[in-house]
Amino acid sequence: MKLIVGLGNPGSQYEGNRHNVGFMALEAIASAHGIGPFRSKHQGQIAEGTIAGEKVLLLKPQTFMNRSGDSVKAVAQFYKIPAGDIIVLYDELDLAPGKVRVKVGGGNGGHNGLRSIDPQIGLDYKRVRIGIGHPGKEFVTPHVLGDFAKADKAWLDPLLEAVGRNADLLVKGDDAGFMNRLALAVQGSEPVAEKPAPKAAPKGQSIRQARSAKPQIEVPKSGPMADMLKKLFGE
Repeated sequence: MKLIVGLGNPGSQYEGNRHNVGFMALEAIASAHGIGPFRSKHQGQIAEGTIAGEKVLLLKPQTFMNRSGDSVKAVAQFYKIPAGDIIVLYDELDLAPGKVRVKVGGGNGGHNGLRSIDPQIGLDYKRVRIGIGHPGKEFVTPHVLGDFAKADKAWLDPLLEAVGRNADLLVKGDDAGFMNRLALAVQGSEPVAEKPAPKAAPKGQSIRQARSAKPQIEVPKSGPMADMLKKLFGE
């Protein structure tokens, strides 16, 4: 059995926050695989289902971010799930918006959710880091507790959809394949600059001929300019 945890803060006022992208990703997985409904248990919201032929538990801790470990530990102990079978999805300041990296172990990077989880279950769980970008040290709190902007939807919606659709790769341990699928999904959401269409060639002339043709200069037949040209070059 795998335990997949999405980190965030409970309450409608936090639903759209960047800090809640872990909740969003978990809900995308539940939707894509028909898992639900969520029920209250072990200080969290839990749903059971199957992904890639393996039984999974989806968990949204309801303890607020800085006590996420309380709920994760309670579920892991009750179902006897080792750290190696736990996957945690969360927001990452040190990754550009839309970038996703998966790793096992490592430091908490200052993330309050991981600070709570690490001492309670150890470091050997899998971390899915979802980039939200870094606004600068003095703006971190309003950034993470602020809602995603409308412009973020261009990458956020296809990213979350891809997380849900490709969760089977994550469960099966194909982390590289999972990251690749997500990168392609986000890349495909970026507008591609169109090249300007070539100007039409004059009738009866190819485009190549039109490009190489020298511009024709009209020589005046009368006036001061005509008189000067006659003096320089003769009749």
